[in-house]
Amino acid sequence: MITKAFLLAAGLGTRLRPLTDSTPKCLVPICSKPLLGWWIDLMEGYGIEEVLINLHHLSEQVKSFVQSYPAKIRFQFYYEEKLLGSAGTLRENKEFVKNEDAFYILYADNLTNYNLTLFSEFHRKKNQLLTMALFETDNPKACGVAELDKEDTIISFEEKPKDPKSNLANAGLYIAKPDIIDMIPNLEITDIGFHLLPRLTGKMAGWKSSDYLIDIGTIDNLNIANKEWSEIIKKGR
Repeated sequence: MITKAFLLAAGLGTRLRPLTDSTPKCLVPICSKPLLGWWIDLMEGYGIEEVLINLHHLSEQVKSFVQSYPAKIRFQFYYEEKLLGSAGTLRENKEFVKNEDAFYILYADNLTNYNLTLFSEFHRKKNQLLTMALFETDNPKACGVAELDKEDTIISFEEKPKDPKSNLANAGLYIAKPDIIDMIPNLEITDIGFHLLPRLTGKMAGWKSSDYLIDIGTIDNLNIANKEWSEIIKKGR
């Protein structure tokens, strides 16, 4: 079982202003509950025991929420005075996962009910350096897009491509082996999509899921998420 996760939660949430002027993006409410609360429930439900959360914007609010939330997960906080980028956070916290066979990397600005058990079983079967969760999108030019071969190996990946090779988009959920951290370049701001994933072409697998996922990064998506998540809750999913 995979028991450790990075939860990337330091974003500024600029597209959600003025809401995020006073509320961190990861604490924006979905169906009257902060998004981060839904993430903690999901992680605990799938056996994750230790989580490292990176902090930046309104960090004390995030820290206070996590410390007061009723969960058995052990949390570590990593404050970034200057944002390092998603891959930079991994690079600077290599020790957190050095003895693990695999760990999760999760983007806290998504809302999802992904089945992490099926995800981890797929990763174990494929035995690649990294497994990326994928979903079908109608707007691949706005996403990180992966191309798969018949063995579910990602043979190309491009962030926001002008000429997409598929409609399979990066869902912002990964399972990785610690080896990937040594492949992260030492840039001031280092992004997983732009700077790490292209280096893993041919060494990572793509897992397609039809479970629910939405990036709540805009007001329109936030309104959609509240409506759709309410229906999911009613159905008990």
